[in-house]
Amino acid sequence: MAGGNISRNVIGWSRPLRLHLGVLVVASLLCTSMPIIWMAFSQGTDAAVTAGAQQMRQMSLRLIDGYRTTLRQADEAVALASTMPQLVSTPPEDMESKEKLFMEILRNVPDATSVYAGYPDGSYLQVISIVREEVRQVLSAPKEAAFAIRTIARRDGPDVISTLRFLDARTGVVEERAIRDTSFDPRDRPWYRAVVQDGKAVSVGPYVTGTLKAPTLTIAAPMQGNGNVVVGINIHLRTISGLLDAHEISPRARAYIIDGADYLVAHSDPEVMSKLVDLWSRNTGGIEATDRNFDTSLATVNRLRRDPAFAAGGFARLDLDGERYLVQIAPISVSGLFAGSEAVIVVPLSDLVARANQLLMRNLLVAAGFVIAGVIASVLLSRMVSRSLDQLAQEARRIGDLDIREKGMSHSWITEINTLATALAASRHAIGQFALYVPREVVRRIVNPNGQGIAKAKRQDVTVLFSDIRDFTAISEQHTPEEVVESLSDYFELLNNIAEQHGGTVVQYLGDSIFVMWNAPVEAIDHVQQGCRCALAMKAAVDAMNATNRQSGRPVLFTRFGLHTGPAVVGSFGAASRQQYTAMGDTINVASRLEGLNKEFDTSILVSGPVRDATADHFDLRSLGPVQLKGRASKVDVSELRGERQS
Repeated sequence: MAGGNISRNVIGWSRPLRLHLGVLVVASLLCTSMPIIWMAFSQGTDAAVTAGAQQMRQMSLRLIDGYRTTLRQADEAVALASTMPQLVSTPPEDMESKEKLFMEILRNVPDATSVYAGYPDGSYLQVISIVREEVRQVLSAPKEAAFAIRTIARRDGPDVISTLRFLDARTGVVEERAIRDTSFDPRDRPWYRAVVQDGKAVSVGPYVTGTLKAPTLTIAAPMQGNGNVVVGINIHLRTISGLLDAHEISPRARAYIIDGADYLVAHSDPEVMSKLVDLWSRNTGGIEATDRNFDTSLATVNRLRRDPAFAAGGFARLDLDGERYLVQIAPISVSGLFAGSEAVIVVPLSDLVARANQLLMRNLLVAAGFVIAGVIASVLLSRMVSRSLDQLAQEARRIGDLDIREKGMSHSWITEINTLATALAASRHAIGQFALYVPREVVRRIVNPNGQGIAKAKRQDVTVLFSDIRDFTAISEQHTPEEVVESLSDYFELLNNIAEQHGGTVVQYLGDSIFVMWNAPVEAIDHVQQGCRCALAMKAAVDAMNATNRQSGRPVLFTRFGLHTGPAVVGSFGAASRQQYTAMGDTINVASRLEGLNKEFDTSILVSGPVRDATADHFDLRSLGPVQLKGRASKVDVSELRGERQS
């Protein structure tokens, strides 16, 4: 009674779905639109920042793609050159083929400044593109020159070669100069030492080149077949800085690249880039001379790079010089080269917000229109959905009561409602089919919302019977499949009816075997006696059926039975998507083994010691003594069940 009162109280507090749905839709619209309206009147910062962040993300993708494309072209060119056999020989051998190869690389990698090779004897060959005006000025190149070739050979001999030749676009010699200063030694350069030490392609830079005195990024690799011969390619830093233009986001936006040591590599501001180039040109020690004061955001950005939340392309907000900025950091590398390098975009938040202010009023009007339209739509939708769902709820209640008679499906304009109605009809049909294979009491407890006992496995005493047909394989071989199926159908129908008449639950059909259980799901005090009477009744019925089968020529089905009682875990087992009501434990295994033991003792019904102890006063039993069952450590007392004693 107390439970019923609680249920009625809960139902009393419930309200129709149309009321809940209407309130929910209106509340959702108001909760969504009010913050938007408030933000529209205040500043609309989030929307503007999101749009700016999208622009920053797109720019970073273009920047990274351009940076990687430039470096990838250089990496592929070096990889190709490292396979060319003519580069292995020491200059001045094969000079013509070496020069042609390097000039072809420069034509195909327009961002490259020079291509070169260093040798273990100090020889050096470098082909330089003098398209850039600053390169032309450094070399004092003739006007018609397109390439310059720097050669150092026979360094330790009396006929040392140290020349600088200028070639036009058709590779004709324009001018040749002898260079007396041979102090330049490729073996002392960072790119040569790194490749020889690591034995693989490396990235070096930024650093100041020896010939052009310009800040450069270098990719170098060892020659295949001779790791002491190194081929490399230079990319001028001004080429990289040209990719960093951030003015499309904001006039005050800036972008730059930082290497793994937290130093500037390139910057979008031409003035900052000029200062960097001037600094590197005056400090040949390399990038370590970079002044962090070139950009006030460097120190903060370097701290953010250590945070995984921002280092993989995330956004951060930071305060610089009294102003709020949005920062994005994105990693860039090519084939493992220039590891740790990252692109950084820094944009003032005020610039992003200013662009969105003109849209705020329009957004306000649109939001108000959506709220009004949503209120009207919610009222209509809630009425439509509530009416259809109420019909489906009634249908679900009938199915829960196992009223599985076919009903006409309700129709709705809402696809999901029709889908649910179809699903309920399918459920009704499935439960009806389910009831053909599972005892009705089990089905009722499974579909009953309060039937927790079936779903939750629990330990309890049960009596278990297993049956099996002797020589069923031979029977199947001697008769047609149709005869075997027909005989089995009659056989199982007979055993199933006898099991139900004796209060048993047919848990499972296992080929030609049957698994029957007592005291679950329906409790029974005399479940052991019920099991014994059922086994005797089944044997008698099968014997009678076999007598008929002999006369009609149908298969004779000699059946053996095993009966045991004891504790087992009973309930639903299986995967989350498929459950089976059954019992598990040693009791089940012993019953199955007893059935198979009939073959050894030439008996029909064998029972265990616990069954004998519980029913000795009611049944005629012949003790066979303790028997070792397969797969079990301890022996089991076994008896033959012969019949029921007369009271």
